[in-house]
Amino acid sequence: MDKYAVIGNPIAHSKSPQIHQMFAQQADEDIMYEALLSPTDEFKETVEAFRKGGGMGLNVTVPFKQEAWELADELSDYAKKAGAVNTLVFREDGTIYGTNTDGIGLVRDLVENHYSQIQGKRILILGAGGAVRGILQPLLMQLPSQIFIANRTPERATELVADMQELAQQNSPVCDLAGGGFNDIEGEYDLIINGTAASLQGIMPPIPESCLASGVHCYDMMYGGRPTAFEFWCEDHGAAKVMNGLGMLVEQAAESFSIWRTKMPDTKPVLEAMQLSWLA
Repeated sequence: MDKYAVIGNPIAHSKSPQIHQMFAQQADEDIMYEALLSPTDEFKETVEAFRKGGGMGLNVTVPFKQEAWELADELSDYAKKAGAVNTLVFREDGTIYGTNTDGIGLVRDLVENHYSQIQGKRILILGAGGAVRGILQPLLMQLPSQIFIANRTPERATELVADMQELAQQNSPVCDLAGGGFNDIEGEYDLIINGTAASLQGIMPPIPESCLASGVHCYDMMYGGRPTAFEFWCEDHGAAKVMNGLGMLVEQAAESFSIWRTKMPDTKPVLEAMQLSWLA
């Protein structure tokens, strides 16, 4: 039986084993998929042990996406631009291929599952960490008119924008890409994406109410058994649609599964099953 896993620390909470087992049943693929806990200072050793034990691929979650990027012998274009890897493929010739499916998963969830428009829209992104870096190229490829990245530490946002300006020109030359602090947020936005983990701790990033355009869609990349602080805030302030990252999790997993098994699963029944499991 072909072996796969998701590696992280912590990892017991991960929904990835359930998702990939549903994909495997749907595609009639006989695989084993587990959650793999790695000590924070032994990522490379844990990966190598899994590989020697017959592992064929890994999903990578916090805090190891940067280390996975460094470990890969070959990187996809998405991974190169993101500076982070969430999917590893162990090839027969001994090399390791790394890619990043997070941004693809986010865009697919927004566009195909929630019918959110990105082309020509004004986007506000909260946070400037690895999670946000990983979604920028797929978002830019959808040709928004504006992306403003706001971060608690403004310098991190402006540094990320500087790193991504060439990418923006290549993928979306009409997009105005800029960044700064939360106090620098001006104007209205059609789509607001929370890429911080603050709302899971019940903390809402300090953004002005005036940034919500009429009909705004709000998306929290985080997800949990109950709405996050960001979701509550957006609902309270009249957002037309409020979404969380469960669909992104399922869609990025589907992209990983298709890379490993060359079969793209139907995500809708899997997403419905995951949503029902939260309500149980």
